Amino acid sequence: MVIQTMWKDRLSFSDLEGIAAEKLLSRIKTLQEMGCGLIRFAVPDSDSAEVLGNLASMVSIPLVADIHFDYKIALRCLDYPVAKIRINPGNIGPHGAKGTREKIEAVLSKAATKSRPIRIGVNAGSLPMDLRRMVNEKTIESAEALAQAAERELAIFEEFDFKDVLVSMKASSVADTIKANRLLAERTDVPLHVGVTEAGPLIAGVVRNTAALTVLLGEGIGDTIRVSLSDTPEKEVIAGREILLVVSENLNGEMPGQKPDPSLGVRIVSCPRCGRNSFDSIGFTEAWMSRLYALDKNCTVAIMGCAVNGPEEARHADLGITGTGNRVLIFRHGQLIRTIERHEADAAFEEELNRL
Repeated sequence: MVIQTMWKDRLSFSDLEGIAAEKLLSRIKTLQEMGCGLIRFAVPDSDSAEVLGNLASMVSIPLVADIHFDYKIALRCLDYPVAKIRINPGNIGPHGAKGTREKIEAVLSKAATKSRPIRIGVNAGSLPMDLRRMVNEKTIESAEALAQAAERELAIFEEFDFKDVLVSMKASSVADTIKANRLLAERTDVPLHVGVTEAGPLIAGVVRNTAALTVLLGEGIGDTIRVSLSDTPEKEVIAGREILLVVSENLNGEMPGQKPDPSLGVRIVSCPRCGRNSFDSIGFTEAWMSRLYALDKNCTVAIMGCAVNGPEEARHADLGITGTGNRVLIFRHGQLIRTIERHEADAAFEEELNRL
């Protein structure tokens, strides 16, 4: 199962030079270390295609070009080592529009020559006009319209014998997302990229994506995922990892406290904090979040707010940290191993992480 995220900002040529390039490449490397397997970039024009193409040659993680409206931008991206092209059948050449087949054929032909896969990305907000009208007239459900839009495009791909294809059908509605993917999974064995689009800010977006993805993945539907959030790519990757962890536990019948699926890496346990706290578990968790998720270790790390919620309630943790008064406590499997001053907490925690 591959976790995908989408870059939030528009790139320019200046982003590939000097200090800006160092920061960009460092952040992409961190995302990769955190468990991201694909990064998708919006490509609105030919300049953006060139920037993405150059960036693709500078990183090891696969980059995906997200194309709307102009098929020529997709063709330009294929001149570079971009790993995949995403096109939207609702606007790359709407069903029945003049020249649609020729545009799609041109993209498929070049993608085949370059051995690049294509993702058919169908969105509820940009369906082909006839299907959109039918949804508005309530003669067809939105989920069925999503599935039909995907099937139409797949039929064209089949005519040209293009098989390296993946489909996504996304809506802001959890119910529509689940139903559309169920429908297509029943009708074809094409790989599916799943997620809820325009899901909202961090909390709302995580809730809605979790509601949809735990159902679909639990039924064996979905090959790649993205947790779409109005937040950072890092938060999208973390949310995706946690959803996969929950699904893995549910499918394997594991109980809380048992080792998670080794492929899912570190599991973070932290208390919500209350008036009893003597250690800033929230701030410490936030500061260490990216580093912990980038660890190539199968372990549980506990960050607790006080002695009450420290070693005893996180006894299953491979490593934990909490505080009492002016002291910070570090423990393993409920056993205290170090007592240090607050200003020593980060350095000591890092030392113990390296010993895991």
